[in-house]
Parts: sequence; C-alpha cells; structure tokens
Amino acid sequence: MTKTIFYFHGFKSSSDSNKAKIFKRFLKDSSKNTKIFIPDLKNRFEEAIEQIQNLLDGADGEIIFAGSSLGGYYATIFAEKYNAKAILINPAIHPLKDFEEYLGENVNYSTDDKFFINQSDIDFLRSLHSNKISSPCNFLVLLESGDEILNYLETISFYEGSYIDIAFGGDHSYSSFEKKLNHIHSFLNL
Repeated sequence: MTKTIFYFHGFKSSSDSNKAKIFKRFLKDSSKNTKIFIPDLKNRFEEAIEQIQNLLDGADGEIIFAGSSLGGYYATIFAEKYNAKAILINPAIHPLKDFEEYLGENVNYSTDDKFFINQSDIDFLRSLHSNKISSPCNFLVLLESGDEILNYLETISFYEGSYIDIAFGGDHSYSSFEKKLNHIHSFLNL
C-alpha cells in the first residue's frame, strides 16, 4: 500500500526549510512506496488549516503526518482527526503559550511576505486542539532539550504515552534531525 506523508513546516517558514529538504531526500532514497507532500502553508492560520484539509481530501492510501514547531501542532491536529501516525519535531503544543508575542505584523523568513496576526487568529488556532492526546501511540516526538523557544519538559508531559526521543542540547531548529532518520523510518514501517 502506498503511504503519503504530509510534512508541515513551522511558523514563518516554508517548504524550503532545511528539515523539509533532508526529509524529502531521505524518503526518495529509502522508500519507493512513500510519497511526500511539503506544501507552502499559508501564513494565516485559518487559511493554512483549510489548505491542509483540501490536500487531504484528495489523498489516497495510508496518510502520515509530520511537522516541525507550528507544523507539529498542525500535524497533531490532523493525526488525531484521521487516527494516523505522526512525526513531530520540537512541536508547538496547546495552548500555544506566549503566542501573543506575534500579534501584529510578521514576516515569513523564507518568502519575505508580510502578514498580520490578531487575537482572533490565535484564538482560532487554539480552538482546534484538545487538551489531551487520544492516541499517544501514533506519535513519535523528537525533542532537543536546548530548544530556546519551546519547553521540552512541557512537551513530554503533553505527549505522555507517545514515543519520545530526547536529544540533549541542540536548539529549536532541531540540529540532530539527520541522526534520527532511521528511527523515523522504523517507526513508520517504511
């Protein structure tokens, strides 16, 4: 059966991120029955969720999710909705604590597109997620303890019962990603 992985990049990023490129190259070299889609997600949260849902409506075979930071938040939402496996890399977690610091104008690091976030955008994003994971065994959570943006201990607590891999040190960009590719391959049975 064909497997389709949807990889979602982080906030203010794009499909051109380093992890996305590494993941795509790895899957091309190691799995012939796996397709990967790495969409450039809309900067506005409501548009991004609609965009993801439209992509999923046309998907066939086994669906798998992956994501980094805010993309991990999206991957969690949809993995729960579809009862699917997910690879989460330093994921943002509910309730997106301190996300208000992004109120106002923001700039996408990759595209230089400017966009605005207001409180209702953040409230919408928070409303999509439950406070507890219903199928923790579906998740492989890759964390680095040196993440300067997200607290890895809070993430461990949130994903209790999931497969959690902690690399000590590192940062929010998850610098040890290439070292975890075989672990991802095994978890997904590729």
